Amino acid sequence: MPVTTPEPTTSPRAAISASDLTLTLGSAAAPVEILKGIDLDVAAGEVVALLGPSGSGKSSLMAVLTGLERASGGSLEVGGADFTGMDEDGLAHARRGRIGIVLQAFHLLPTMTAVENVATPMELAGMADARERARAELEAVGLGHRLDHYPAQLSGGEQQRVAIARATAPRPALIFADEPTGNLDGATGHTIVDLLLARRAETGATLLVITHDPELAERCDRVITLADGRIASDVAK
Repeated sequence: MPVTTPEPTTSPRAAISASDLTLTLGSAAAPVEILKGIDLDVAAGEVVALLGPSGSGKSSLMAVLTGLERASGGSLEVGGADFTGMDEDGLAHARRGRIGIVLQAFHLLPTMTAVENVATPMELAGMADARERARAELEAVGLGHRLDHYPAQLSGGEQQRVAIARATAPRPALIFADEPTGNLDGATGHTIVDLLLARRAETGATLLVITHDPELAERCDRVITLADGRIASDVAK
């Protein structure tokens, strides 16, 4: 009888897979351990809140996961790319189009309009129709009437909307947000939370967000708490 080979079964690749991840800064004579052996797996499409006191390692972990900082040790795979051992150029290339980042301080270029702030990173990455995609994304976040305004002409909430559009316009598989409501008043922050989660849901991206906002944490699938460079708790809803 012929032998029938069963179809291989595969599980979806994790969006983030880290094992014994460490980060040590400072000099060889006076090293400072920031991350002390992080083991972390995040499934594709998951929404994760990252909590912890100041100095616990939250922002450093995000910097490593986004490829903005190289880990000192351990292994790391993000969005299907093996970040382990990559140099800065390799990390920058791997990050492009794969990862979107939203920061507390917006980091918009003051000499560029809203549409230019969104389109320019895509143009530099060689993406087609960057300007059209930027316009569509700004319209999606409610700024279709502010396309040609400069950051100084926008409110804080509007600037954060531009930052969200810049992060989501390339349709990255992963979005990282570091205190996205930290510079906003309560009402504006609530609106930004709704917008960020809505854009993530529409694109199907994985979202990892650093926050002190209990409302935002409550709306995530999972809450991870860091303390002294280690994961202190990891609770799925």
